[in-house]
Amino acid sequence: MTTPPEPNRPSEHPSDRQSELLELYKLAVEMADRVSARRGTANTFFLSVQTALVTLIGFGIPRLSESPWWVPTAVALAGITLSGAWWMQLRSYRDLNGAKFQVINSLEEKLSAQIFTDEWDVLRSTEGPGRHHRHYTELGTTERAVPMIFAVAHLILLAGTLASGTLAV
Repeated sequence: MTTPPEPNRPSEHPSDRQSELLELYKLAVEMADRVSARRGTANTFFLSVQTALVTLIGFGIPRLSESPWWVPTAVALAGITLSGAWWMQLRSYRDLNGAKFQVINSLEEKLSAQIFTDEWDVLRSTEGPGRHHRHYTELGTTERAVPMIFAVAHLILLAGTLASGTLAV
């Protein structure tokens, strides 16, 4: 872990300190971008697995209803578990990026421009040029709803299969 430079070192020139802050800022922004890219990759993985599972369930419903009760239950629990893992991973990425942007915003206070802080101020304002909505909805909000929708879909498919009454005993 890198320790920050000591403030007010007499031998350090102010332009050196500013240059060092700028380099740390660039590094922090790059790391935040990498976390976002990893989150996108994880979303692609979970969406692909969930879509494949739902597709298999859709094609296998006639056979699922003829299966012992534990087969559709196991399939539904697998889908719900995947949904829970996906949602928890998204929450973890949100917390990690939140911490990274707190650091970025803190560094921006020491720089001549506050790009990310200003961007958030514009997004959170209720009025402005090009604004079509009064409230900005973060991508993470809708992104975290998708795993819950899949979990509900798995529950509905399980309930429908179990309620059909044709399950083998």
